[in-house]
Amino acid sequence: MTDAALSAWIGRTEEVHDQLSRNLVMRIAATLGEPTPAHGEPLPPLWHWAFFQEPVAEEGLGADGHPARGGFLPPAENRNRMWAGGRIDFRKPLRVGLEASRVSTITHIEEKHGSTGALLFVTVQHDYLQEGELMIREEQDIVYREPNPAKTASSQPLIAGQWREVVTPTPTLLFRYSAVTFNGHRIHYDWPYVTETEGYAGLVVHGPLIATLTLRAFCRANPDVQLRRFSYRGLRPLVAPQAFEVGGQISAAGTAQLWAGNESGLAQRSEVHFD
Repeated sequence: MTDAALSAWIGRTEEVHDQLSRNLVMRIAATLGEPTPAHGEPLPPLWHWAFFQEPVAEEGLGADGHPARGGFLPPAENRNRMWAGGRIDFRKPLRVGLEASRVSTITHIEEKHGSTGALLFVTVQHDYLQEGELMIREEQDIVYREPNPAKTASSQPLIAGQWREVVTPTPTLLFRYSAVTFNGHRIHYDWPYVTETEGYAGLVVHGPLIATLTLRAFCRANPDVQLRRFSYRGLRPLVAPQAFEVGGQISAAGTAQLWAGNESGLAQRSEVHFD
């Protein structure tokens, strides 16, 4: 598509309503090995990604398992879709069991060229509301890249932080996370597809799952803080079942640097601001 055609998608909006069902919350908790919050209690950080997923019939899916393009998001034919990163402002926690809504707006579209070829970046702003009040504001960066081999290593080595946790991403974990987030992208569970069609070395760990585990490790190491803002950026994919670690360190008052990666270097970097 031309730049003018792509720019026509900027400003498009959609609104999705959901109930933060405790049944689904129980499944997220089981997937992540966490206790289940009770009705009315705060939804843990980043668990909102399991909600507000509009179901699409199988005939409405593309070859990669995502909803066919050209609906809310712009078409990007013959490119592979990845979640590149984002920024999240935590204002108030969403509450389990209550109705909520998400209003999404495409705010930016830009074509770039990187080491793996042409990259189309789409930024979507999500406003999450409950009982008429804005609880979370999020910007999500989606990238569509040409079907070239993905990066397998990073020039940025792991950092010795103040806390760290080791994660072994089993195929079962990836499948269950895909299930609770209603994510049909085949790179997370379909071995022939991910290795033969998209060229990865194995099943790809979800970027949102890495971010969730990274932020969870921060909260475990700093249980008394109040989250204010979280930003994260993917550097390269991680594949199952190769273990990786998530960790971080306080870099200034109210700020921490977080990361995820393995012996092949960093895979995701993030920053959290807190009180």
